[in-house]
Amino acid sequence: MNQVETRTVTADEADMRLDRWFRTHFPGLSFGRLQKLIRSGQVRVDGGRVKTSTRLAPGQAVRVPPLAAATESDDRGGETKRDVGALRPRKGGATSDADALRAMLLYEDDDVFVFNKPAGLAVQGGSGVTRHIDGMLTALTDQKGQKPRLVHRLDRDTSGVLVVARTRLAAQRLAAAFRRRTTRKIYWALVKDVPKPHQGRISTWLAKGEGPAGERMRVAKHGSDEASHAVSLYSVVDQAGQKLAWLTMRPVTGRTHQLRAHAAHIGHPIVGDPKYFDNQDWQLPGGMQNKLHLHARRIVVPHPSGGTLDVTAPLPPHMQQSWSLLGFDPELGDRDREGADG
Repeated sequence: MNQVETRTVTADEADMRLDRWFRTHFPGLSFGRLQKLIRSGQVRVDGGRVKTSTRLAPGQAVRVPPLAAATESDDRGGETKRDVGALRPRKGGATSDADALRAMLLYEDDDVFVFNKPAGLAVQGGSGVTRHIDGMLTALTDQKGQKPRLVHRLDRDTSGVLVVARTRLAAQRLAAAFRRRTTRKIYWALVKDVPKPHQGRISTWLAKGEGPAGERMRVAKHGSDEASHAVSLYSVVDQAGQKLAWLTMRPVTGRTHQLRAHAAHIGHPIVGDPKYFDNQDWQLPGGMQNKLHLHARRIVVPHPSGGTLDVTAPLPPHMQQSWSLLGFDPELGDRDREGADG
């Protein structure tokens, strides 16, 4: 498209955000490029200036400027999204924090970033941790000096959906949603053997302890000092004989290592877990990598500006490899999206 075009908002697009409208009609247009077009007044609705968060009404006219340059690669200075998880450096230099975060990007708008965190990258700093998401977010500080804020966490070796607030107000609203447990987080896990029953609820008290691989959570007695109540739901999606099972898991509460500790507690530890997989005689199937097979597949959370944020993250490479070797169909897990809700 190399000339100005005017498109009319249809009835089924009522109340759609402008950025989402563009994503539907022009999937090759990056969010960063769209922001520039809007800031410069090249995108208008009914002749007026707008924001990416502007809600559309049926019959409105959207001015769409020439977009021929909008899908150019980053080599020409654009902000086109790259393949999720591919941390490719710019030509002639190392991958910067901003580049790395953009490579992980699943979704963004004026209020939030949603990243597909790779396994092995810590969310926050700690002993021996030199690079982590919280530190990297400094590279995305906006023109007002606002650094994006973490609102929840993932374990270092767990991959998947991570929501980050872009503003203080968004952080407050998202944090409140997590406290009220009005969010829904669905994880995929590969575990030893096949749980019976195929669906269940795990309820324990968890407290910090020590293990051969460092700090780990232990199941404690009800009401024990420094112990917190933890509840998880699980559902078997598929299995490879009786040796391995693919679970969807949902943490109702949000405790450290909750799903990992709970899976081990019911006798089905997560494959590749260095802290909770204690069966030394168990052999990893040939061709599979000995990495934690736990992935935050999907999150559903109230959006800070209204409506619902619902984002899904593709599997990390080592889990894609395992799913392929075992003949698991990822679409089966998504058809069973509600399975872990009990």
